[in-house]
Amino acid sequence: MDVIREAWVYDRGDGPGAAATRLTGRKATGERRLSGALSEVTLDDGREVMVKRADSSEEARAEAAGLRWLAEAGTVRVPTGHGQDGPWLVTDLIARGRPSREAALELGRALAGLHRAGAPAFGSAPPGGPREAFIGRAPMRNVEGAEWPRWYAEHRVLPYLRRAVDDGTITLSEAEVIERLCARLPALAGPAEPPARLHGDLWNGNVLWGADGHAWLIDPAAHGGHRESDLAMLQLFGCPHLDEVLRGYESVAPLADGRLDRVGLHQMFPLLVHAVLFGRGYAEQALSTAKAALER
Repeated sequence: MDVIREAWVYDRGDGPGAAATRLTGRKATGERRLSGALSEVTLDDGREVMVKRADSSEEARAEAAGLRWLAEAGTVRVPTGHGQDGPWLVTDLIARGRPSREAALELGRALAGLHRAGAPAFGSAPPGGPREAFIGRAPMRNVEGAEWPRWYAEHRVLPYLRRAVDDGTITLSEAEVIERLCARLPALAGPAEPPARLHGDLWNGNVLWGADGHAWLIDPAAHGGHRESDLAMLQLFGCPHLDEVLRGYESVAPLADGRLDRVGLHQMFPLLVHAVLFGRGYAEQALSTAKAALER
């Protein structure tokens, strides 16, 4: 289905085309389904939009609010939103291109500007976004805190560790390793940083390398956090020209000494989220990452 283009005029019912019509005010004339959740829809004026069906209205509201918050920083490129209606979210379609060193350098500078735009506190939700938000398909609670190490342990790492233990993905004895890491976070976290405005789910799959030669960010789990968390997630799952992204970033906002020693700390959250969603392989990676961080 993802390689077949279906074209028709939407005149009844609910679906990607109907959602696009409601939210853009233009009649949908065609659709290309990319997955169960994503469709490219053609409008009667020739434009194409991306239509996403989330699992719930709150998930769609969280993503829409995150996109607006990132756009308001005026630095990173995000698709223009046309609105959210129940579980439906409609944005501009970004034509895909290839990664380039120039786009990566620009992305690094833009990320630095995004983070500098700041947030009221660690754990702040985007304006208009729900407290009970999401990272991918996993729940993510936005609870505010004043100090990053304690907030990160209590509201990012430990909730997913407990769920992984409850699910049998991590044993109680293994969990003690990650709990020890959480206890040592104040000493390992490096210099205090102000809350940054984060994309929040910045793996390479959420960096869209556009045909226009720029990098675009999609699918945020935006919140106030530590700026090194976005960079650590890019490193965790691989990003083309990551060295250029980091070079661009540091040209605008130099990172504190010792960042490489802290990468594992910031990767604990996404690793545990993946352990909860996808199982034991990520749990083992989280455990080895925690052990390495404790040995530094």
